[in-house]
Amino acid sequence: MSDPDTATLGVVDELLGPLFGMSAVVAVTDDRALLAALCEVETSLARAMERAGLIELPVALEIAAACETARSLDPAELGRHAVPGGNPVIPLVATLRALVTERAGEAAAAAVHRGATSQDVLDTALMLVAQRALDVLLADLAGCASACAALARAHRLTPMAGRTLLQLAAPTTFGALAAGWGAGLDRVVGTLRRVRDGLPVQLGGAVGTLAGWHPHGFAVVAAFADELGLAEPSLPWHAERSVLTELAGALGSAAAAVAKPAGDIVLLAQQELGEVREAAPGGSSAMPHKANPVAAITARAAAAQAPGLVANLLAAAAPELQRGAGPWHAEWPSLVALLRATGGGAARLRDSLTGLHVDTAAMARNLDRLADVLVTSELGHAGDLVDHYLGGRRQ
Repeated sequence: MSDPDTATLGVVDELLGPLFGMSAVVAVTDDRALLAALCEVETSLARAMERAGLIELPVALEIAAACETARSLDPAELGRHAVPGGNPVIPLVATLRALVTERAGEAAAAAVHRGATSQDVLDTALMLVAQRALDVLLADLAGCASACAALARAHRLTPMAGRTLLQLAAPTTFGALAAGWGAGLDRVVGTLRRVRDGLPVQLGGAVGTLAGWHPHGFAVVAAFADELGLAEPSLPWHAERSVLTELAGALGSAAAAVAKPAGDIVLLAQQELGEVREAAPGGSSAMPHKANPVAAITARAAAAQAPGLVANLLAAAAPELQRGAGPWHAEWPSLVALLRATGGGAARLRDSLTGLHVDTAAMARNLDRLADVLVTSELGHAGDLVDHYLGGRRQ
């Protein structure tokens, strides 16, 4: 029988994950992805120590082979064994040492995890997971921005009623609205790329002094970063968590950039307005006449989860002394959930924007309603309004 907590997580990933657009990002952030990243970190540490001359090549190869075997461990079992020590690295290292001992003896096994602390391995593994999740997220955000650019070009001269405080205000164009969506998305794409490219390894040892690799500590860090394709930090960041707060802030901004067009699409797709319609609207179990903008709705729902998760990471950003007693642990599920929420929102927004139908006739009708609101001015007709506000340019 499966563990209840594991079963529940499976339902969230498999039943609700696709609904919120999280399938692709879950694949690179789930338990197996994290376990693989932990094993990759231990392999790269051994390779880095060999490059620095601290262990022999055959020992590094034995550790790499053990890490490859450990990738097939049951994450649920590893999780249960993690409870006494408070993190999954402790039982993983015990398993790796047992595997190496069996194949190459205790002297070789002593090189497993040499000099490192659990936080080095877990922080670095989460950086790998974040890097891979950001690759997925950035592809979807770029797709969203491209779709917005196409809408802006196609509808640069399509007049529509602008609305402020949800009330009819003055004419604008749908192209201008779509261009605004795209500008926000482009901005967060640039920020996330910079953050992704700067994600660093963590390596400091017990209290961040590199003592376990003396006098070759900095050489080991440089080789470790090179092996993993992550940035080399200026010093260990066990208790200096700006790496995480910067990442959280960038993800929160991306979620907001997703929520803006998603929310506008939901509003404009209302039957009372009818100005846009998704290519594949959803139905209702009780009201078959409905055409719900489900992709935009679920993009909003995914993005709405981000602010609380950002707050969790900010609240954990002041750990005690050399390692946080609780704040560090709180980061792990919050970061994974934030990557999933933002990634899912971007994926669903891309679905919404792809093939979005723009009803120019409905926009014209609603622009006429704006003219009716302004009957007290000399600008009493939609054509006059467009001429006045948009310089007479009309499709």
